[in-house]
Amino acid sequence: MLLTLAIAGLFLLPSPWGVVCIGLAAVIEVGEVVLWRRYLSGRYRVRTGAEGLVGESAEVIEPCDPEGRVRLHGEIWRARSATPASLGETVRVAGIDGLTLEVEPES
Repeated sequence: MLLTLAIAGLFLLPSPWGVVCIGLAAVIEVGEVVLWRRYLSGRYRVRTGAEGLVGESAEVIEPCDPEGRVRLHGEIWRARSATPASLGETVRVAGIDGLTLEVEPES
């Protein structure tokens, strides 16, 4: 928006002021990009794939003693638990081994 106004100012303002207006707008736009990259892009790290599942809560749909099945985000996963988990219990994903979730009961 600012750059558009600066370009319009290039044609509407007298000779030296139009060029100054374009230069000032370009500096502001570059500064804005630097601020976005430095402060906002690093703050919100996108978590996808297997590492995004660790720490999530799942519902046991087949008892885990030591292996069973859980529902996580509407998907059914094989699960393994060192501590037995009964049907309907909520468990937390502690890790992933291939396509099997390592779960532990929520405390």
